[in-house]
Amino acid sequence: MKQSTLLKVASTSILKNKLRTMLTMLGIVIGVGAVIVMVAVGNGAQLQIKNQISSLGTNLIIVMPGSGTPGGVNQGAGSYNRLTVADADQLKREGTLFAGVSPVVSARVQAIGPQGNWRTSVNGVSTDYLAIRNWSPSSGAFFDDMDVASGRKVAVIGATVAKNLFPGSDPVGAQIQLGKVPFTIVGVMAAKGQNAGGMDQDDVILVPYTTAQNRLSGNVRIGQILVSTQSADEMAAAQTEVTQIMREAHRLQGADDDFTVRNQTEITEAMSGTTRVMSALLAAIASISLLVGGIGIMNIMLVSVTERTREIGIRMAIGARGSDVLTQFLVESVVMSLIGGFIGLAAGFGGAALLGRLTGWATSTPVSAVAIAVGFSAAVGVFFGFYPARKAAGLNPIQALRYE
Repeated sequence: MKQSTLLKVASTSILKNKLRTMLTMLGIVIGVGAVIVMVAVGNGAQLQIKNQISSLGTNLIIVMPGSGTPGGVNQGAGSYNRLTVADADQLKREGTLFAGVSPVVSARVQAIGPQGNWRTSVNGVSTDYLAIRNWSPSSGAFFDDMDVASGRKVAVIGATVAKNLFPGSDPVGAQIQLGKVPFTIVGVMAAKGQNAGGMDQDDVILVPYTTAQNRLSGNVRIGQILVSTQSADEMAAAQTEVTQIMREAHRLQGADDDFTVRNQTEITEAMSGTTRVMSALLAAIASISLLVGGIGIMNIMLVSVTERTREIGIRMAIGARGSDVLTQFLVESVVMSLIGGFIGLAAGFGGAALLGRLTGWATSTPVSAVAIAVGFSAAVGVFFGFYPARKAAGLNPIQALRYE
């Protein structure tokens, strides 16, 4: 039997009972639609995490205190602080793969402006901070090396701080009080948004690290050191170099590291791995609908074989082979599955877009998910349609003609 004839016969049979056909395809539609929505949400979450981590900086390496093992007990990152500005200076002097190095001196203060006050974080950094974080002022300018060397009381504020302390006005040149120390605002940073942890990156004030250490924190130890490389390919080698220089600076010799080095890739992989697992779990749950839809197709096709037993007998009596009958019923099953799959795709894309609009979640559907969904729906048609088709092809023509 020609393929065109098979498709025509299958289409006629499918359209003969439209309501039953629609109900048969409903399971496939729901299954494919649910898979597309779940994959879109999961993939969108991964992209959002990557973008948020990228906003932390360019090819970023973070040196944090901790991971010493006093008494044989590992204390973990951040537990034992021996980081100093001298460590950052040594990294900058001896590093061969670093594009920038900046100590970070952190303090939590009450910022007081002419129109109110706002509790925020103050980070004392060097001028390399701009290149490391891939960040720039939207108005005014960043402080320079002379400001750092002299410990001048100048500040660059984030967009959130500017919005709360200087609503509707340009704060450049204005005075701000951090704790009990007056500072002059020299710039406002461009809005950066939330990071991967949900923290507002614009709720910050940046000052020279020398000023922060002498005027605000009063602590010799620093919270972290930020390092960046020229390219992502140098990240692994640069991380090794950071470790070697830090071990030499702390004279560790055979002792364990008393610091922790993390890079952007590790952070991205850790967070993306979690979302991948969740996406796979959600997609697996949604795929159950496809299984249910396939069982529905098999049941309806078995009913169809029973209803059309006499028709099958007539076709065999006039020369149709068993393979022709088998192919006909398989085509009907696959056509229903594919139509349901394409309707499910449209429903899935629409559902993902609607979900993103209502919740604000990022959604993104990869091309591979579309191909898998369509291919899987066709496979469901073949798998669950084969038994009814084989049953139809195995009918005895004489018995089929006598069937009432």
